[in-house]
Amino acid sequence: MQPEDEAEFAAQMMGGPGPEDFANGAAALAAALVREAGALAGAAASLRAAAAVTPGDPMGGPLSDIRRQRLAMAAAGEAALKAALLLEAAEIIAPGGHPADRIIAAARRAGATPALLVPPLRAAALSLGTDDGAARIAATTIAEALAQALA
Repeated sequence: MQPEDEAEFAAQMMGGPGPEDFANGAAALAAALVREAGALAGAAASLRAAAAVTPGDPMGGPLSDIRRQRLAMAAAGEAALKAALLLEAAEIIAPGGHPADRIIAAARRAGATPALLVPPLRAAALSLGTDDGAARIAATTIAEALAQALA
């Protein structure tokens, strides 16, 4: 191998994740966002069930105080909204590209601030279901760029 070939090879191998790694990272991040959305949807369903009045219970159920019911229903609504936005973000992120503007628009259409998605986005980037190091780096890079744009 000639010295110029070795330099070119080294530059290609040490340049960070490539386009395929970013595609894999976007897919892994989207899958992690779907898992985060599932957890939030489960929490929303549990909160709604806790706030529901139990038939035949003269005391009105475990959350008979209307203030507690309001808090539980507000938290359930917030969790459901985050879950829906995370599912939409996962759909936008999966193909790759620069999705920040579309995610911001989706959050605003839902009446939410885009920064609401930053914590679950970072959590998703930390819980990727892959052992592909380059894809993990790419997914973290995508998540951080999105977090900066959404904040």
